[in-house]
Amino acid sequence: MTLPSGAESEDFSEGPTYDDVVRAHERIAGHAHRTPVLTSRLVDAELGARVFFKAENLQRMGAFKFRGAFNALSQFSREQRRAGVVAYSSGNHAQAVALSAQLLGIPATIVMPHDAPAAKVAATRGYGAEVVSYDRYREDREEIGQALADARGLTLIPPYDHPHVMAGQGTAAKELFEEVGELDALFVPLGGGGLLSGTLLAAGALSPKCAVYGVEPEAGNDGQQSVRRGEIVHIDTPRTIADGAQTQHLGRHTFPVILERVTEVLTASDDQLVECVRMFASRMKTVVEPTGCLGFAAARERAEELRGRRVGVILSGGNVDPARLGGFLAGAAGGS
Repeated sequence: MTLPSGAESEDFSEGPTYDDVVRAHERIAGHAHRTPVLTSRLVDAELGARVFFKAENLQRMGAFKFRGAFNALSQFSREQRRAGVVAYSSGNHAQAVALSAQLLGIPATIVMPHDAPAAKVAATRGYGAEVVSYDRYREDREEIGQALADARGLTLIPPYDHPHVMAGQGTAAKELFEEVGELDALFVPLGGGGLLSGTLLAAGALSPKCAVYGVEPEAGNDGQQSVRRGEIVHIDTPRTIADGAQTQHLGRHTFPVILERVTEVLTASDDQLVECVRMFASRMKTVVEPTGCLGFAAARERAEELRGRRVGVILSGGNVDPARLGGFLAGAAGGS
C-alpha cells in the first residue's frame, strides 16, 4: 500500500491512535459537514432507550466516506497531487475520493463494479473522476486498482484499509460523543472496517465504557467470522442490498483494532434493512441507504438489552437510487 507523503512523520507501526483522529478532525474542519444528531420519540419508545443517530447520510456526497478520503488526499505531496489518485469502491468511497480530489485539484480514477448504483456512478463522474468498470463477481478490484497505480504512477487510496482513512472515519464518532456525551452502546455499520476501527479509537478515548458493535450483512459475515477465529477470513462477494458492505474481508490495518476493541460483531438481514429504510423515510423523513441501516437493524433486535440505556447509531450513508428507494418503500427487498 502506498501512503501519502508525510505519512513517514507519523508512526503507524502500531496502527493509528485517537491522536490521529484528532489531527484528522483538524484537517477536515471547514470541508466536511459536522452532521446533526437526530432523535425520535417513536424509536425511543420502541427500544425503551434514548437513541442518538449520527446522520452521516447528510454528510457531503451523502456518506461518512468523505471524512477519510479528504483526510488522506489532503496529505498528498505536490508530486502525488500532480500524478493523481486511484481508488476502488462500489460507490460511497468512489464519490468521496472524487469529490475530495476535485476540491484539492487532484486527477482521480475510480474503479467501480458495473452493477454499482447508477446514482453513485453518475455522482462520481459528476465530480470529474474517470470511472473504470469491472465485474465484482469475477474480477479483483484490488488487483485492478494496483495495476492502474503502477502503470500511471497514481497513489492508491483503498476504501478502508489505510491509516489516514481510518483516522478520518473516526471523526464521526468523535463528534457524536462530543455532542451527546458518553454512551452505553454504539452500533456501527461494518464492511471493511474503516468506520468501525476509527469509531473504536474515538470510543476508547471519549466513552471507554461504551459497548461498540459492528454490524454487517447477514449474507457477508466475514467480520464476525474473523473476530471469532482471531484471523482475517476471506469470503466470496456477498449478495446483499447493502452494497456498501459487499466486502470480502477486513483489512490488515482495520482488523487488529477491531479484534482488540470491538464488543461483538452482529449481522442484519436484507429484510430487516428494508424495514429500517422504510421507517427512516416514513417516520423520520430522512433517506438512509440499506448499508447505512445496518446499525439500527441490529439495535432493534437487541431492544430488550438496551432498555434504559443511552444508545448511539451511526447512519453511514444515504446514497440510493430513487427508483430503488421506491421499491424499498413499497416493500420489495430487491427494489425495482
